[in-house]
Amino acid sequence: MKILLAVDGTPASLAAVRHALRMRREGLASEFVLANVQEPPSLYEVVVAHDADVLSQVRRSAGADLLAPAEALLEAEGASWESEVAGGDPGHVLVDLAENYGCDAVVIGIGPGAPGPVVQALMAHSPVPVTLVRMPEPEPESDSESELPAA
Repeated sequence: MKILLAVDGTPASLAAVRHALRMRREGLASEFVLANVQEPPSLYEVVVAHDADVLSQVRRSAGADLLAPAEALLEAEGASWESEVAGGDPGHVLVDLAENYGCDAVVIGIGPGAPGPVVQALMAHSPVPVTLVRMPEPEPESDSESELPAA
């Protein structure tokens, strides 16, 4: 099974990678496509940079940096993967990448609250199943004063 893992550098995206690796450890024969989608440059960036190649290189470099922690997780598990940094509207580009790589599923992490516009676009247009991995809730810190016996 080929699984697209959308990685944006957030803890939620790394939770999705860990979830996919857990499924692999439990017996799912899988390989992965790590994808980072960089938004198109803003008008300000275009005016200031004056060079589309420079903007493209900066975005590729930023995407590669964001993919590095996910690649390290896959490497540590001995998993097979490909990586791609793409540019454009993330929701639509992720759908295109899933199709282009022949993926069987997409796994994406989400934070607290309702899924954002990228996840909504992916769920609405993906040709393959999409698994949402919600970040685990942080453990509440104990208040040391409340643990003291009453005097």
